[in-house]
Amino acid sequence: MAEVRALQVSDTVPVPPERLFALLADPARHTDLDGAGMLRGLESGDTPVTGVGDAFVMRMNQDGIGDYTMRSEVVAFEDGRRIAWAPAIHPAGSLSHVIGELDPSGHTYAWELEPTGDGGTRVTHTYDWSGVRDENALGLYPRVSEDQMRASVARLAAAAG
Repeated sequence: MAEVRALQVSDTVPVPPERLFALLADPARHTDLDGAGMLRGLESGDTPVTGVGDAFVMRMNQDGIGDYTMRSEVVAFEDGRRIAWAPAIHPAGSLSHVIGELDPSGHTYAWELEPTGDGGTRVTHTYDWSGVRDENALGLYPRVSEDQMRASVARLAAAAG
């Protein structure tokens, strides 16, 4: 059986999809939504993303790694319904003093928003590292837990309140 390389959580929140999507598409708001506590602020890309190929750079911090930056490129975009981005260490190789020559790229964070009949939204948040090609980097994953992802969904709902 193939190893599962993704986590997914879902919840229904009493907020319309358009309000949730506006927050997800605005990288400047991502620190408000971070249930893992890794995001430290936006370094570049201070306007909302509008489509696949848009990118932003976030300042990050994790135990065992310290401060670093990640450039996230939007890899899926359906206005009001679906957004996903693929983060990569920025600049490339800048964490080699911590992780060596590993290439941890190939993971994505995705959000799907499905309207419910009562004006709310079924939110599905997926963290997928199945695209990581460097087998030696797989020991770094997952970087977030299901509980942290659930916290992100709750923070998204609260921010859209």
